[in-house]
Amino acid sequence: MTDSSADTSWFRGINPGDLDAARDAIESGSTEAPSDWPIQAVESDFADDEDDYYDLLHDATVYAAREETRERERADDQQLKHSIRAMDDCERVANELAERVAAWAGSRRPDAGAGIEYARELAADDDADPALAALARRVRDLDEEAAALRTRVERAAPEVAPNLASLAGPVLAARLIALAGGLDELARKPAGTVQVLGAEEALFAHLRGRAPSPKHGVIFTHEAIQSSAPEDRGSAARALSGKLAIAARVDHYSGERKPELDAELADRIERIQGRETE
Repeated sequence: MTDSSADTSWFRGINPGDLDAARDAIESGSTEAPSDWPIQAVESDFADDEDDYYDLLHDATVYAAREETRERERADDQQLKHSIRAMDDCERVANELAERVAAWAGSRRPDAGAGIEYARELAADDDADPALAALARRVRDLDEEAAALRTRVERAAPEVAPNLASLAGPVLAARLIALAGGLDELARKPAGTVQVLGAEEALFAHLRGRAPSPKHGVIFTHEAIQSSAPEDRGSAARALSGKLAIAARVDHYSGERKPELDAELADRIERIQGRETE
C-alpha cells in the first residue's frame, strides 16, 4: 500500500460508525485509479476483515443515498410538485363530491342546484338533511383547500422557476415540473417532449398506430395556443414548448431572469397568428 493510495481512500481518518463523515467522503472524494481498498481498510484498522469492510461500505452508501433522497424531496421544486398535485387532487375530489351532492339533493329537493357553489349553499342550510349537509361541507372545505394550495403554487413557482413561471404562468409551470418529476428533469427534456407532457396516453396510442400524433399536452391551456386558430395550434405549441424548454434550462442551471424569452415568444406567436389575416 502506497502513501498516495492511502490518502485517496474514502475511509481515511473516519470512525467506522460515523455515517455522516463517510457520506461526505464518498460524495466528495476522488481518486485517479482504483486500489485494493478492502486490504487498505484492514491494514489501517478501519475494518476487521474484507467482509467487515464491505458491510461498512454498504452501510455508508445506503445512508448516503437515503440522505440524498431526503434532501431532494425537501427541495423547492419537489415541494412545488407536491403542492400542485395536492391542488389538483382537491379540485378533482371536490368536483366529484359536488356531483354526488347534486344528485342526492335532487332526490329530495325540486329546486336543487349543481356544482361546488350549490354545495356551498347547502353546507350553510340549517334545514338540509344532516348527512347531505355534512357531505356538502366536505366539498366546501376541499374547494377552500384547493384555493389555498393554488395561492401557494402561484407564490412559489416564480421563486423556483422565474422564467418558466413568467412564460407559462405559475400553475402551468408547476404542472410541467410535476409531470417531469422536478426542475432538473424538466431542464433535461427536449422541446418535443415538453410539448406533449401530459398527453402520454395519446402518445402511446399513436406509437401503437391507433391514433394521430398529439400536438400538445398540458400546454394546451396556455393562452398562446388557446388564442390561435385550430390549424395554427401545432405551430404555436412547437414555438411555446421550445421557449419553455429553454426557460427550464435557464432556471435550473443559472436562475437568471431573462425577459427576452417573453418577448421572443410573444413575437413568434404574433407571427404565427398573423397568418390568419394574410
